[in-house]
Amino acid sequence: MSSIGSSILTSLGAGSGIDTASLVSSLVSATREPRQTAITSNQTLNSSRISALASAISSLDTFADALSEVLSTSAYTGTPNSNDTSIASVSLLSGGTPTGLPAQLTVEQLATARVLSSSTVTGATSSTAVGTGTLTITTASGTKTITIDSTNNSYAGLASAINASNSGVTARVVTDSQGTRLVFKGETGADNDFSISTSADDGGNVLAGLGWSGTDSSTMTSSSAPQNAKITLDGVAYEYADNSIDDAIPYLRIDLNKASPGTTVNLTMTQPTSGLADLLKEFVDAYNTLMKALNTATAAGTDSSTSGVLNGVSGVRDMKKQLSALTSTELSSTGTYKTLADIGVGTNRDGTLTLDTDRLAQALESDPEGVTNMVNPQGSGSTATGLSKLMDSVRDNIEKDDGPIKLAQERYDKLADDYTDQLSKLDDQMTNYEEHLTKVYAAMETRLSALKATQSYLQQQIDAWNNSSDN
Repeated sequence: MSSIGSSILTSLGAGSGIDTASLVSSLVSATREPRQTAITSNQTLNSSRISALASAISSLDTFADALSEVLSTSAYTGTPNSNDTSIASVSLLSGGTPTGLPAQLTVEQLATARVLSSSTVTGATSSTAVGTGTLTITTASGTKTITIDSTNNSYAGLASAINASNSGVTARVVTDSQGTRLVFKGETGADNDFSISTSADDGGNVLAGLGWSGTDSSTMTSSSAPQNAKITLDGVAYEYADNSIDDAIPYLRIDLNKASPGTTVNLTMTQPTSGLADLLKEFVDAYNTLMKALNTATAAGTDSSTSGVLNGVSGVRDMKKQLSALTSTELSSTGTYKTLADIGVGTNRDGTLTLDTDRLAQALESDPEGVTNMVNPQGSGSTATGLSKLMDSVRDNIEKDDGPIKLAQERYDKLADDYTDQLSKLDDQMTNYEEHLTKVYAAMETRLSALKATQSYLQQQIDAWNNSSDN
C-alpha cells in the first residue's frame, strides 16, 4: 500500500507542489503563439501590400503631374522669332501654338492717339489753381463730366480726376523751364478721337482755356492725330487700332515698334527639337524607374520569402500592362510620326523603355513640327492627343474607382480590419481559455488536497495496523 500511495503522490506532484500559474501560462502561450504568428504574418504582408500599392499610385501621379508641368513650359512649345525686333517683336499667347508661320510682315504705319497740350503758364506749378467748374470729355464710347471744386482745383488735382474718370483719356502735368501745362492723350486708333468742353464757375483762365473740338487755339494745340496701325501680312493688308496685335496669327502677339514701309520682317517659329530630345530621354529614365520598382514588387521569386510583396496582385499586373501600351498608342492621327515607337522609343522584355537617339534625331530633323505636335500639341483645335494627355488618360484609367488597383486597395484595407479583429478575438479567446484552465487547476488542487488528507489518514491506519501486527 505504501508503495502504491507514494507512486500516486509522485505522479501528481504532491509534496513538491504544482505551479499552476506557470502551467496555465505555458499552456495559453502554446495555444496562442501559432495562431497569433499566423495572423501577424498575414497582417505584416497585408500592410506591406497596402504601403506598396500606395507608393505605386503616388509614383504614377508624380510621374504624370511632372510630365504635364514640364510640357506646359515654353521650352517644349516652340519659340516665336522676329528677324527685326526694332520694327516688330513677337511673343506667345497662352492656349496653343501659332499656326501659319513663317510669315512676312511689313509695318506701313503705327497706330497713334490724339495728344493735346494746354498753353504753358509761366511760374505755375502742379499745385497752381486751375479754376472751378466742369470739364467734359467726349469720346466714341460716351461722355464723362468731371467736376472741379476746392478738393481738386489744381493742375495735379485735375489730372488725377481725369485719370480716375475712365473716360478713355489720360492727363499728366508737365513742368519745365517755361512753366506748367497739361497734356491729354486718348486711345490709339482712328475711331478713338476725343473733344473737351469746359464750364468755369469762377472765370478761371486755365480751366476755361482747356476746351478743344477739333481746332487748335492759343490755349490748346494737338501734336498727334489718331490713326490705325497698317500692316501687310503675307501680302494681305490689315488695320488695327492698337500696336499690340493678338489676332493676326493665332496664339501670337505682334508688337509693332516702328513703321518701316518697304521693309519685310520675317516671323518664324523655332521648334523645341533639342528640348524635346532631352525631355524624351528624361521621360524614358523616369518611366524605367517606375517600371523597375513595379517589377521588383511583383517578382515571382522561389518562395514567399523571395517573391515581391505585390506578386500575384492583378491590379498591378493591369497597371504594368496599361503603361506598356504607351509606346504603341497613337498620339497623333496624322503625319509620318504617330507613336513614340515611330520616333525611337521601344519596349524591352521586362517592360522598361529604350530610346534610339539616332532614330529620334532623324525624326526631329525630318519633321520637327510634326514631332512637336505629336508629343506636345497646343490649342483646342489640335487633333493630336499628346504625351501628357495620354499619360493622364492612362493614369485616370488605372486609378478609376472600379478598377483593379482601387479594388485591390479596398480588399487589403478590409483585410487589415479583419486581421485587427482576429487579434482582438484571439485576445478574448485566450483570456477565456486562461480563466478556464485556472478554474480546472484550482479544482484539481482542491481534489489533490482532499486526496492528501485521505492519504494521511490511510497512512496513519496502515502505521497502526503495522504496529498491532508487530505486537
